[in-house]
Amino acid sequence: MPLSDAHQTAITQTERGLTISGTRITLYQIMDYIHANYPHYFIRHQFYLTDAQFNAAISYINAHSEEVESEYQTVLRQAEEIRNYWTDRHKERIADIAQSPPKPEYTAAWQKLQMRKAKRAAIIQ
Repeated sequence: MPLSDAHQTAITQTERGLTISGTRITLYQIMDYIHANYPHYFIRHQFYLTDAQFNAAISYINAHSEEVESEYQTVLRQAEEIRNYWTDRHKERIADIAQSPPKPEYTAAWQKLQMRKAKRAAIIQ
């Protein structure tokens, strides 16, 4: 169901949220760049959007700023909750992996990495 009156380019509500029609790009992805103060031409090129697609997205964001901002904050909270859940769930596994020795086929690369870390630590001090 299109949420914009633009000819062929519109914003559509999908299971992923507000999406630029014909793409998998959500307005929340665009909002990340807007909040980081990237220029509009950079955002458009970053996502390979046409002028019509980008203008439809910006127009929709401007016309429905409170609604879009509210949904964007919800998306950010959910992403943080998911990140924290998986970090906590795998904390022990990550610690085990960090303590385990490298596989035999990676020994040479592991030693080279350790030498570079030691050299870098000596430079920093």
